[in-house]
Amino acid sequence: MKTIFRFRKFPVYKSTRKFRNELHKLIKDKFPKEERYSLTSQVFRATDSILLNIAEGADRLSDIDFSRFLNLALTSVNEVVACMDLAIDSEYISKKEYDYFVNQLENIHKQLKGFISKVRKDNQKF
Repeated sequence: MKTIFRFRKFPVYKSTRKFRNELHKLIKDKFPKEERYSLTSQVFRATDSILLNIAEGADRLSDIDFSRFLNLALTSVNEVVACMDLAIDSEYISKKEYDYFVNQLENIHKQLKGFISKVRKDNQKF
């Protein structure tokens, strides 16, 4: 039987979900309340965008269309990295926390790039 929500089985989806939950906890604990409607909100939207674009693209009618959504997820990864740069510059997080989360983002970035490449190669077979 085919899984209806196939995106839930993608390793990059699982990694992103775990990352999102860890980052949201850090932000809730570390960011000042006055950032609630600016940087905090931006990080939350960007991390959600990674996950949501993977899910939304998974049921597209073509692999080319799916790869576009994966690329959108990739651009959201870049946005989260920029947010992390702002957080360290503002001294909301430690260097250790910064390094940990940026390393996780690098891992997600690599997974997405590989997935995009695979989806595009699979499309060229036809």
